[in-house]
Amino acid sequence: MDNIKIINSRYQSVARGLLAILWGATILFDFIPFGVGLIGNGLILIGVNMVRAINHVPIENDNETIGTLALAWGGLELARPFLRQLFPFADLDWVIFAILLVGFGIILLARATLRVHKADFGESH
Repeated sequence: MDNIKIINSRYQSVARGLLAILWGATILFDFIPFGVGLIGNGLILIGVNMVRAINHVPIENDNETIGTLALAWGGLELARPFLRQLFPFADLDWVIFAILLVGFGIILLARATLRVHKADFGESH
């Protein structure tokens, strides 16, 4: 096992430990809003990718996508009172789901566009 794999394994273990602590705290303490737990999940997943990038370890795009969606979901959960004003007759669970789907679609399109742009750029030189 090379050094990068060992380092990456450590990062994964730390992230999993932090997630387990966050989930346990969110379950134990009911006063912690659901959205705060989701934002914490997103920050942990994105944070581990930032640490990987700083240390020149390949990042995992799944963590980035799931972390971004968790941040967005947490923010939307905390914004329920505001969303209720925007969509007074809608089921807010469906509104949040729809917004997350749109965000996920934007992430997928951006990735595909960047891949095509990198491929085109690489061929021109």
